[in-house]
Parts: sequence; structure tokens; C-alpha cells
Amino acid sequence: MAHIRRASVSSTLSNRSVSPLVFVAASNTDTDEWVKAWKQVTAQDLVESPVVAIDADESVEVACDTLLSSGAPCLAIQAKDSSYLGLFDHADVNAFLVLAATRHKPTKREDPADPNRAEKIIAAATAGHVPVQLVSNLSDKNPLHALPHDADLVDLLALFAGGAHKVLVKSPAGLNEFLGVVTDRGALAWFASQAQKDSTFLRYLSNTLSSLPLPSLYLYSSVVAVTATSTVLDAMSLMSDEGVSSVAVTVEDDDRLLSAISVTDIAKIVVPSENSQVLSMPVHQLVTKIKEPDGATDGADKYPVYSVVPSNTLAYAIEKLLATNAHRLFVTDDNPNSQKAGNILEPLSGIVSTVDVLSLFAVAASIPNVDPARMKRHRRASSSTSSSSGRFGRSRSTSVNERRMSPSSGYNFERR
Repeated sequence: MAHIRRASVSSTLSNRSVSPLVFVAASNTDTDEWVKAWKQVTAQDLVESPVVAIDADESVEVACDTLLSSGAPCLAIQAKDSSYLGLFDHADVNAFLVLAATRHKPTKREDPADPNRAEKIIAAATAGHVPVQLVSNLSDKNPLHALPHDADLVDLLALFAGGAHKVLVKSPAGLNEFLGVVTDRGALAWFASQAQKDSTFLRYLSNTLSSLPLPSLYLYSSVVAVTATSTVLDAMSLMSDEGVSSVAVTVEDDDRLLSAISVTDIAKIVVPSENSQVLSMPVHQLVTKIKEPDGATDGADKYPVYSVVPSNTLAYAIEKLLATNAHRLFVTDDNPNSQKAGNILEPLSGIVSTVDVLSLFAVAASIPNVDPARMKRHRRASSSTSSSSGRFGRSRSTSVNERRMSPSSGYNFERR
């Protein structure tokens, strides 16, 4: 079984930092040169993996297994005419598992294009077969985007700054031919490598997070978290309801960051288990399982690898995002006194995400209407109800116990 490796980050770029009180602004000349270089990079240059297609009528069970075994960032749902209808990724796996375990429509969102989709999935399960097409983009996090092979990096930035995570790159060979997939993480990696070649861009990345217009850096309400004693299903349901790909794991009755878990972690551990008992497991035990490849035994990070502080540089945050394969980092209080005292678990204050960082570059490229919160507002606009939760949504986790879940049943409709 494949695991994500959790490694602490030793940054080379972050050592070239500036005073937290100094902001290194980029001149118009600098940004013009950056954009000129970015426009020379084409989408086909950034393809990370081939498109892995799956027939639209294939079962969601097979789709889950294919996603894990292929190592692809997503599957492309293929119609009989070979066109692609949508995408299926780890966030969709999580959303489906929550629906399968609870038989309860997500409380916060419904698909405006198909308000009865959850009921259709349950009906298909009752009939014995859930086609993956029905579950495509169930998470509402991965709509299908495609660009021509000669689209440039600025074109990609326009999509990623709007909240897209994956883009299919078309082949010049034909209408239904594709070269592969580009992800927002791949674009971020390119910018990190570019900083090694461009001293003015490197100076910009040396700005501290606190000096940059990052919308959720100090937005405490943007943090989505569960406590270490919450169940795995609580965490999965919260990610599904809130439309996020990861949640912070905090100390019980405290705001201090212990670790984090993602939809990819869920897919890699819950799906192969084929046993719903894992859904009742406390989150801290899941954290321990995630860390087993690193030799951890207590489920606690030596230092929370998913966190940054406001005085860290943008370069450091980028390298942490890349090293942890995460879409978001949790911002903790910048308190050197507590760190000197050996208190490595700091209170949470906000988040910084991949889309936030790429949006900074999109603004530099003069892309109009840059709005990193656009997709989040879209997901919340489709909410059918509004539940009252605590700042971290902890009260929401208790509602999971009210949903219909049989501890003896399998995680998947089709395995019952």
C-alpha cells in the first residue's frame, strides 16, 4: 500500500530572508520580465503525468482502486465517443465514502445542476452498481478544465488562481487526444525552481508572509479542524461538508496544531481497509498510521510540518507546500518565547494555500479578476442548509453520530 511520506522541510530559499518589517516590492520592469519568461513556458512543458481514463459506466469501486494503483492525480471519465465528461480524484473518493457510510446527503452543499444526485447514487447502489460518472466531481472541487498544448503558464495561472487544481492539456493531434495533466502543485514547483534562476523573483519570494496580501493568513474562521479524539468519519464528513482537501488536527479542547490529514490520506488508508471499523478510529490513530513509514510511534510531529508562522518567507511556505504535497498550510502564532520554551504546538490563526500563492503571481501577471476565494464561495453558495458550528466546526462532528452508519457494514455500497 502506498503512503505519503511526511518529511520536515529544510529550505534553501528560506534562509535568504529579509527582516519581517521590510517588504521587497517588485518594479514594473521586474514583473514585465517575469511575465515574459512565464509566457515562454507552455502547458505541454508542465505536463506531470499522462491522462488516466476510465469508462464512464465503470463502477466507483474500480475507479477508487484505479486511482490508488495508478498514482495519477485524477482519473478522466471517458464517454463512449472517447470525449471526457469529468474528473474523479481523492476528494471525490472522500465525498463518496462519506455518502456510503452515512447514506446522508451532505448537509451544506447540493449540486445545483443535479440536486438529486445523492439520491441517484443511493438508488444506483441499491441496484448493485454505482457508475463512476455519477460520482465525478462529487466533492465540487475538481471541475473539468482543458487547455491547448501551446497555452502558456499565464493561461494556467488564470485557472489555478480561480481555484482549479488540475488542467488537462490537449494534444495537437486530435480533438479527443490529450498530452497529460498539469496540477497547481506542478505550477508551484516551476515557480520555486525559477527563483533559482531569477534574482529579482527570488527577492520577491523572500518577503515574509505577513507582508503579503494573503487573504486567510489571519482569518481564524478559515481554519477547518477536528480534535485528535474525533473519529475518522468526523474528519471525512467535515472535509466533504466544508469542501476542503485537508483538516487540521488539534489538541483536545485546544486550538494548538497537532498535525493534519488530507483526502489523499483517507483514500490511501480507508479504501484498502475494506472495513468500516476504520471510520470509528480516533483521528490521532489515523495520524499514527500515516506516519508509520517515517518510524513515528506517537502520532505527533517533531514539529508540525503543516504549519508556518507569519514571519516565515513566501519561499519557505512554497517549499513546505511542495514537501508535504498539501494544498494548504496552517498558520500558527508567531511566538518565539514559547518556541524557546520548547512548546512546539502553537495556537492556530489562519491558513495559506496553494491558490493563495498562485494568486499573488496572477496579480503580478495582471490577470483580471483574481479571486482565490471564488471556488469556496461557489461551494458555499450551493449550500442547502446552514449549520451552526464552532470556529473549527467541532460541533458539526457530533452530528455524524446521528447519521445512519452500521459499524459492521463495508465502507462501500458495492461491498455490502
